[in-house]
Amino acid sequence: MDENRYALMRVALGEAEADLAIVNGSVVNVYSGEVEKASVLIKGDRIAYVGSDVGKAIGSSTRVIDANGKTLVPGFIDGHTHIDTIYSTSELLRFAIKGGTTTIITETCTLSSPLGYEGVIQFLKSAKNQPIKIFITAPPLVTISPVTEEHAITVKQLRQLLRRKEVLGLGEVYWGDVVSGNKRVLDLIAETLKWGKKVEGHSAGATGAKLQAYVSSGISSCHEPTNAEEVRERVRLGLFILIREGEIRREMEAISQLKDDDAILNRLAVSTDGVGPEQLISDGYMEFLVQKAINLGFNPVRAIQMATVNIARHFAIDGDIGGIAPGKYADIVIIPDLKTIRPEHVISNGRVVARNGQVLVPPRRHRYPRSMLNTIHLAREFTADDFTIPAEGRQQVKVRLIEQVTNLVTREALIDMPVTDGQLKADVSQDIIKVAAIERAYGTGKSFTGLIRGLGLKKGAIASSYAWDCGDIIVVGADESDMATAVNRVKEIGGGEAVCAGGRILAEIALPVGGIVSTEPMETIADKFNRIQKAAAGLGGRFPNFSLTIATLTTPAIPFLRICSSGLFNLKTNRFVDLIVE
Repeated sequence: MDENRYALMRVALGEAEADLAIVNGSVVNVYSGEVEKASVLIKGDRIAYVGSDVGKAIGSSTRVIDANGKTLVPGFIDGHTHIDTIYSTSELLRFAIKGGTTTIITETCTLSSPLGYEGVIQFLKSAKNQPIKIFITAPPLVTISPVTEEHAITVKQLRQLLRRKEVLGLGEVYWGDVVSGNKRVLDLIAETLKWGKKVEGHSAGATGAKLQAYVSSGISSCHEPTNAEEVRERVRLGLFILIREGEIRREMEAISQLKDDDAILNRLAVSTDGVGPEQLISDGYMEFLVQKAINLGFNPVRAIQMATVNIARHFAIDGDIGGIAPGKYADIVIIPDLKTIRPEHVISNGRVVARNGQVLVPPRRHRYPRSMLNTIHLAREFTADDFTIPAEGRQQVKVRLIEQVTNLVTREALIDMPVTDGQLKADVSQDIIKVAAIERAYGTGKSFTGLIRGLGLKKGAIASSYAWDCGDIIVVGADESDMATAVNRVKEIGGGEAVCAGGRILAEIALPVGGIVSTEPMETIADKFNRIQKAAAGLGGRFPNFSLTIATLTTPAIPFLRICSSGLFNLKTNRFVDLIVE
């Protein structure tokens, strides 16, 4: 028999001393829904016993925490997020640990866009031997970019990943490519299902037969419902639903209409889908989501279940985590009472890792190899001429441009534009500026310049190597020279984001790891993005998170006209379309 399991049995029987005992607390049992007065005995990294008869197992070497008047809940689990972006793993964990999060399940599509399989492997290395558990889903890398798709992980590479216990399945697969029959994506789904692991979904915009076809491919979950009816529709089809409350979207309030529907609540979890630096600093992490659910009227035990056992069951890891019970990992959070999610002690893998908001076991900082720090492969300096849109021999042309409808959603607009000196130019009086995508990860030299309306910029330019689902630099600008200066600055700092006006850099942040991740402290990152936002607003930028708005111009996840270094892509027709409409 396993020696560690045998040691747990001996502690439970009172034949050996526990390493850690939490006594006199009220334990939330997420399996039965009860809250009972009990003590918890821990041996090594697991729980040996939960109950009242603990006398013989508490000895001179046992560390005792008296939780009288306090409540014990399982460590929180974020079941869908993106922590391979903007900040390093260790920086996120500074905030996650003290707030009671003991398990994170993250996508890895961001680093894999410019780095492929190697990006996933390096992220796994950064997540190894940390104070809390980090699992991943492998990146399907659904992309509009032919260059990025060419370097996406293969079925053979996916098989290597699925052999690892920390890989729980295939990450969010955008429904359009599944329903349209993308062979590479369908082969990745088939391989994942062979291994008995989960295929995570992204069904925004799918309805009727298309939604059902998507689910029938093997999809297990969706984090995209924005209201109660969309949740019901997907639960009826057997999907597990993750309610988002993070940087990208916040839907908990709308979905709180379902707070008394027990059948639905069994199929729900709360998740961040990614949380920004400023939100982490001001609100915290998963403890904020659980507290908000309670404040919105969810039964406190139900709210805790949605951040613990429900997500553990979905990923079939509930044999190890998700509850306070014998044999489970000792992941426990001590809070003042059932309705106050303010962690006083955080225990992860049997160790007290945080107390009263102070991290006691600091996360490990990962040293990335040189290959991860050299991903801006531009053969030369850019000039204003690189952003010329030629239209020789005509006085006026019909142009297809990207219309920015919301901070994330775009649509197609067809307008007549004058030709000046044989080219199309920005027209800030009509809120029309230029947008370009430049392939920077694989050295192809490809780039494309189009037009975009609705961003509000009156002058200057903003360039970023942080682009969703694509290994491109994205740059928007009212002035071609400023666009070139911003792109060249991004190259000079090894990846990142730069705001330029009048040939001068106004704000910037270096993202040297894959051109996507900063190695600086969270507070510094938040400050620099705040400066970028202020600079963008000073140039006329309309949206509250301008960096996010331009980063999403390359993704097939959000409707519907997108851009990459190969051109404009219409998600409705699933094909590239011309800038100038003949």
